[in-house]
Amino acid sequence: MPAPAAPRPWLGPVALSVVVPAFCEEDRLGPSLERIRAHLDQRLGTGPADWEVIVVDDGSPDGTAAVARAAAAADPRIRLVRSDRNRGKGHALRLGVAASAGRRVLLTDADLATPVEELDRLEKTLAQEPASWAAIGSRAHPDSLIERHQSALRELLGRTGNRLIRAVAVPGVRDTQCGFKLFDGDRARAAFAASRLDGWAIDVEILQYFRTQGWPVAEVPVRWAHQEGSKIRPADYLRVLGDLARLKAGGLAVAALYLLGAVLLYHRLWSDLGGGYLRDAMQDQNQWEWFFAVTADNVSHLRNPLFTLFQGAPDGVNLMGNTVMLGLSVPLTPVTLAFGPTFTLALVFTLGIAATAWTWYRLMRRWLPAGRGPAAVGGALAAFAPPMVSHATAHPNFVVLFVLPLIIDRALRLCTGRNVVRDGVILGLLSAYQVFLGEEPFLLAAVGMLVFAAGYAAFDRERARVSWRPLGRGLAIGAAVAVPLVAFPLWWQFFGPQSYHSVLHGDNAGNSPRALIEYAGRSLFGDEKTAERLSMNPTEQNAFYGWPLLALGGAVTVWLWRRTAVRALALTAVAAALLSLGPLVRVPHTDVVLPGPWALLAEAPLFESVIEGRVAMICAPVLGMLLALALDRILRLRGRDQRVLGLLAVAAALVPVLPTPLPVRDRAPVPEFVTSGAWKPYVKEGETLVPVPLPDPAGADALHWQVEADFGFRLAGGYFNGPWGPERIGIYGAAPRHLSNLLRDVRYGADLPEIGPQWREQARQDLAHWKAGAVVLPDQDRADELRVLLTELLGAEPARVADVWVWRVGPT
Repeated sequence: MPAPAAPRPWLGPVALSVVVPAFCEEDRLGPSLERIRAHLDQRLGTGPADWEVIVVDDGSPDGTAAVARAAAAADPRIRLVRSDRNRGKGHALRLGVAASAGRRVLLTDADLATPVEELDRLEKTLAQEPASWAAIGSRAHPDSLIERHQSALRELLGRTGNRLIRAVAVPGVRDTQCGFKLFDGDRARAAFAASRLDGWAIDVEILQYFRTQGWPVAEVPVRWAHQEGSKIRPADYLRVLGDLARLKAGGLAVAALYLLGAVLLYHRLWSDLGGGYLRDAMQDQNQWEWFFAVTADNVSHLRNPLFTLFQGAPDGVNLMGNTVMLGLSVPLTPVTLAFGPTFTLALVFTLGIAATAWTWYRLMRRWLPAGRGPAAVGGALAAFAPPMVSHATAHPNFVVLFVLPLIIDRALRLCTGRNVVRDGVILGLLSAYQVFLGEEPFLLAAVGMLVFAAGYAAFDRERARVSWRPLGRGLAIGAAVAVPLVAFPLWWQFFGPQSYHSVLHGDNAGNSPRALIEYAGRSLFGDEKTAERLSMNPTEQNAFYGWPLLALGGAVTVWLWRRTAVRALALTAVAAALLSLGPLVRVPHTDVVLPGPWALLAEAPLFESVIEGRVAMICAPVLGMLLALALDRILRLRGRDQRVLGLLAVAAALVPVLPTPLPVRDRAPVPEFVTSGAWKPYVKEGETLVPVPLPDPAGADALHWQVEADFGFRLAGGYFNGPWGPERIGIYGAAPRHLSNLLRDVRYGADLPEIGPQWREQARQDLAHWKAGAVVLPDQDRADELRVLLTELLGAEPARVADVWVWRVGPT
């Protein structure tokens, strides 16, 4: 046996590398190589730097290698790479691309089912603006010419496989498996170096890699003719499905970890849905369960889901003006009716925070770009950061944010100038849906996106110049889609029954500067007393990132300052942090008060109702992205000591802010008077039940009574946002009346006033206003004082019914 020829020396970079995988192709490889050589000589030139052809013999038992060796002997621009055994097309392509030196790399099958002359079309596509980094032949393109079809079975299997691939791997690509693809050389080598699959699904893996890196791919119409002797067998389609499962396994593992983290966060609530209550939720769990329950009741009875009369009698509640999350509460109606609103709320919290982490992860994978591990950590920080966990105790509208990364993704796609109409329509639909999930988070996200866009444009004016036209056109299309969908609900919200114009939050809604560097009450290193002292309440710890995480963010910014995205992200974080301090900023440990930038927005429409401290929540995904970029760079460092040091720095920043499971307390029991139905003789149709004291933001257990009674009665008072006064200023709860104020004051410690005719007449008027049927006093602190007070006001002794005192006050 002759000795193997010495490897041909590398000839340096070339304009085009053509990679031809081959297995048992001795009969047609020679003519195919001759046809390729002739076309490339004519098209690119005959010099050694014009082109090269790399034949990869995938362990063929026939004379394929001999044919390739003969061609290489005749023309040094043709090279042979051999695999030690047959391992599949993916492995062969990986070897060939790794051996390539071309500024562009063409992949083509040995049978030339797509003629090599179609290279011209792919080259033209890569040269067009906006640039693509890959041009792939597509048999599914409407302008393609199929000169000879496959068998009906093969075509059926192929179409079915492509639909599945589009659904789970590369949406929008109609034909991933055509063997004729042209890539930018450096990007092709990076993609194949990162690939893992050895079989036919390698095409999907490479295209998915391009997608995650944000490298545009264009489908190009080509001529194609089926060639006899295809190596693909029906069983190979099943192998492709297996490879697809492997391809998605990493992402699914990330999703599973997010879900596990969410379950651990809420496991105490899940373990006692019947009697548990989130300890830090104050009255918000009662409110949110009521929102889900009343929406289900409205839907099941075909009533207007934008309004209800069950709270705030006699005026009712504008549900669109409250955060009822119609985008979830309406479709989850069957769940609520079947399992109850507590189950629905726990489900929304758990799946919502996990889904939000997942969509941030996908955004970072696609646009930063970052590897799977770094993006997974960044997504986790974006969704499980301290302010997000603070809201996770009470506010699902600030936890279920999975649509926001999807909106950002579509906006970034619009900047590329591709599929502007499609992406604009999708952006409009997503925006409309977000309105029905939460308007305030949408507004804050818009602020963050505007600051980022302004910063990016200032740092990279050329890219901004190219992007603004398609972005503007896409935004206009999105608005044309979204506005008709949300116009009536928004009109109802701002001008319909019980609408209001702003919400009063008090003067301390901004963050203390210290709150930015301290730890939250639910963080691993957090101190509840310190966090409560620096925040409005446990559900509004809107900063509390901790100084190590902020220091890490600053260090990453300096380290990666050359990246335009890093500079724009840093600007966004700084702007959000400053705005969150409010219109007046008190310097800690001094009496100095400085004007804050929020003063510029505080009186603006929409912003007047925003709790300004929440603007700091913008920093969570920003820090997540900076962290993902840093981790991606750290893991690529050559020195082991450098990698270890970098990972330790990241751990030191993240460990202190790890969330701890949310605590749960026992829920206040519903009176037997309600659960047994004993209330029914006392509250007639059209009348209301008046609990003592009336439900308000400080005590809303009566909302849970109403849910347990299946909305059999209406309530005076309540916990919602509604109008107050002639200017219709927004307040929390029903407009106060003399009797409701008196009952609340006595319940919380005030002395009983002297009751005279004026007080009795005022009580009569207030009860008539509420259309009261019964006044109900459950057992509680100061129940004796309240019973004495009401007996004097109403001029009648109450009846003891089950476990409550009842005064029948409606018409007899």
